[in-house]
Amino acid sequence: MPETASKKNILDFTPEELGVAVTELGGQKFRGAQVFGWLAKGVTDYDEMTNVPKDLRKKLDESYYIGLPEAVRTQKSKDGTVKCLFRFADGTEVESVFMKYEYGNSICISSQSGCRMGCAFCASTMDGLDRSLTGGEMLGQVLAMKKLTGSEIGHVVVMGMGEPFDNYEGLKRFIDLIHDKRGYDLGLRNITVSTCGIIPKIKKFAKDFPQVNLAVSLHAPNQEIRKISMPAARKYGYDELLEACREYTETTGRRITFEYAVIDGFNDSAACASELADRLKGWLAHVNLIPLNEVKGRSYKTANDRSVKKFKEILEKNGVAVTVRRTLGNDIDAACGQLRRRHAGS
Repeated sequence: MPETASKKNILDFTPEELGVAVTELGGQKFRGAQVFGWLAKGVTDYDEMTNVPKDLRKKLDESYYIGLPEAVRTQKSKDGTVKCLFRFADGTEVESVFMKYEYGNSICISSQSGCRMGCAFCASTMDGLDRSLTGGEMLGQVLAMKKLTGSEIGHVVVMGMGEPFDNYEGLKRFIDLIHDKRGYDLGLRNITVSTCGIIPKIKKFAKDFPQVNLAVSLHAPNQEIRKISMPAARKYGYDELLEACREYTETTGRRITFEYAVIDGFNDSAACASELADRLKGWLAHVNLIPLNEVKGRSYKTANDRSVKKFKEILEKNGVAVTVRRTLGNDIDAACGQLRRRHAGS
């Protein structure tokens, strides 16, 4: 049995909750905010919390572990992207990706170990769902990657393994933790959350976090095509999804991003582009075209550059804002849709 089995992960706690915890251990309530601040710096040992009394540090260590995940395997791409297989205290594994952009460094974190959404072109769902992560475990990926790379991380995308809205409470806790000014203090507009289209949670998210960016994995111009590759579409229809997305833009006043993986012979035709343009014309929206990142064991192939370029031109001609995503980390299977649980050496 691991040493942490009887302890709680202290990264899961807010400053207020830590204030209660330290008073129960005989400390002063304000120490909770001090501990929270140290955790946001990525400390791995209570002895690093030099302004916290030694006896309180000892008591904290007896009841709470600092849940930064262990870096089991690290790969670096020729473009500077870093992918890390992280292992949590109970053995659960996820992958996270560090990326460098002109606007600053970003990390793509996982919200679940595995995924149960079943999208046919994605690696994350191939092994099914192990479990959802806690908010502290999501935060731990950011802190561990920052320590690993020695680089500041100013943007977080929750687009790794798992469906964030299938773990809504964990996601909510993570956003609250990383945004807290007494800790990491990440601006809400520097966070992006991606969903395959769970309509009730889109509506809830608009009210809970109107400043956080939302990306919806659309990947098709209509219901018929979408339901072939995305099982979630069988529960949440295309028209209903677009209506929920329109409500989101009206509620928040924020632009929504539609992710569209361009797949050879499946959704990359000029007819598909024209139909998508008709659907989104006049929207406060942006389409992010993603030349499919191929996954071993999946039959879908990436569309050729000519098809992607033509698709983009048709959307632009119809007044739909669109870009083609720059692919990072493809050579280490770190690109969009390629993350999965892997044991070291596999």
